[in-house]
Amino acid sequence: VFHGRILARRLVGQETRYEVEVKAPYRRRFPLVSREYLWVPNTCGCPPLREGSEYLLMARRHVNHEHTLNRILLQDDGYARPWTPREARLVREAARHC
Repeated sequence: VFHGRILARRLVGQETRYEVEVKAPYRRRFPLVSREYLWVPNTCGCPPLREGSEYLLMARRHVNHEHTLNRILLQDDGYARPWTPREARLVREAARHC
């Protein structure tokens, strides 16, 4: 789970690749750097992430069986919600309870 701003969107084959500025990581199951690529396994733009907008994103690290592919994947069951001051408050509250 992290707060990120969409910098760019590009179609690559049958997938959509977003370049994301990581504003703040929250649940750290894997390390994140300041800029990451977020992959969506479709080209329809679902969920619709707009360049320049900020989101609360719940994605997972995907590593293939051969360990030749290591990327952040936002699947259909992932979570992408527009970032609001309310989101910031909820994240701070959740962090206090962990």
